[in-house]
Amino acid sequence: MIQLSLIGIGTGHPNHLTLQAIEALQGSDLILIPNKGDEKDELAEIRRQMCQTHLGPTTKVVEFDLPTRDPLITDYRERVDRWHDAIAAIWTATISKNLGHAGCVGFLIWGDPSLYDSTLRIAKRVARNLPLDMTVIPGITSIQALTAAHAIPLNEINAPVVITTGRQIRDHGWPEGAETAVIMLDGEMSFRRLPAENLHIWWSGYAGMAQEINIAGPVSEVTARIETARSDARARHGWIMDIYLLRRS
Repeated sequence: MIQLSLIGIGTGHPNHLTLQAIEALQGSDLILIPNKGDEKDELAEIRRQMCQTHLGPTTKVVEFDLPTRDPLITDYRERVDRWHDAIAAIWTATISKNLGHAGCVGFLIWGDPSLYDSTLRIAKRVARNLPLDMTVIPGITSIQALTAAHAIPLNEINAPVVITTGRQIRDHGWPEGAETAVIMLDGEMSFRRLPAENLHIWWSGYAGMAQEINIAGPVSEVTARIETARSDARARHGWIMDIYLLRRS
């Protein structure tokens, strides 16, 4: 049996690792690190540094190139499913080659494995071909890093919160029944499609990392600042991960 640990590592700060995460790292025989290309090598480097800090000399660290989604597949769900199949095949081959069918393997998951992350779905695909016993180690999420950075509560008193994606905001507008919406995975700044009146935004780029950028205010007043900060940061680092919270007055 292969013991698979999906280890939430927070949003980039080395102190985001919990004691449980460190224990899982130190108990692994094999750690797999995905490479997403030169633009995002900084993400792999953060994982490497965590391994250097916390792993013993007997733990093997193996990196693999993450495949990209096929742009020729027009259906979004099918494109993602095919992508997950390809990643699962790489996992299976890499684990089999370096660990066989017994031992402990760990994946360092950005943020928390349960929140807008596909690792759990990919692991289920791997389990079709390898005998897996899976453990999930929760991690600090970008939502927590965002609200901490701005020192705000996630919700108003007794009010609902919707966690959604930029794609949903772009295609469907403001989430029905929500006073507060947290938007993730938005490369288009989709909040610009919403009526700006009485809408307040708290935006963070690289939440929880050393290069964190925070901007907050009425959408009508700070949109241009966010656009400029986001564009400049992306040009400087080659990539950006951002998240924002919207609240109606």
